[in-house]
Amino acid sequence: MVLEHGAFADASGWNDVIHTLQRRGYTVCAPANPLRSLTGDTEYLKSFLATLSGPVVLVGHSYGGAVITGAATGNPAVKALVYIAAYAPEQGESVGQATALGGGSTELLQHIVARPFPGAATGDADASIDPAYFRQLFAQDLPAAQAAQMAAAQRPAAFATLAQPAGAPGWKTIPSWYLVARDDHTIPPAAERAMAKRAGARTVEINSSHAAMASHPRAVSDLILNAATS
Repeated sequence: MVLEHGAFADASGWNDVIHTLQRRGYTVCAPANPLRSLTGDTEYLKSFLATLSGPVVLVGHSYGGAVITGAATGNPAVKALVYIAAYAPEQGESVGQATALGGGSTELLQHIVARPFPGAATGDADASIDPAYFRQLFAQDLPAAQAAQMAAAQRPAAFATLAQPAGAPGWKTIPSWYLVARDDHTIPPAAERAMAKRAGARTVEINSSHAAMASHPRAVSDLILNAATS
């Protein structure tokens, strides 16, 4: 099992899911996502996958879904893709464009803190969610203290990740599963449903914030296990 986090999070968000999967006897990896560009992040995950042996279930949350979509393409070891409130873009589609699918909208970009980083292209910067709005936008069904810790530890994503077009999607040839978070304030649920339908994914819906892997780890684990055993 390879679990890829998205923007404004880190691999620790998978902790409860990792515990469940390891107890079931699975080898689990949760590599860091560079969050610099869709092309670069995808290539990074591809190189990581190339070091593994045996069949892989590839899981992505949020922007991590866009990364697994491209990284799985052409890799015969990837047997299933699992999207947890995640982007599953079509070829040539950016994350920003996918957000608008289904007529959905989000207030996320109204509450971003931008900071420069070395080597950034003109107009690029690291984007984080304003901690004052983090729980409201990302994790409203988690305890306030836990959401505050996540806000403090969030990893920023370069603006470039929003605009870069995706490559050929793995979901066109690899069986896919999708968890729609009905109460998501980061990716509109309408967009999640549109992406799940387009990918032909086996889909479940739960009443969850964007941070479903942290607030509903059992439902997330069950979907991953379903993908692994189908």
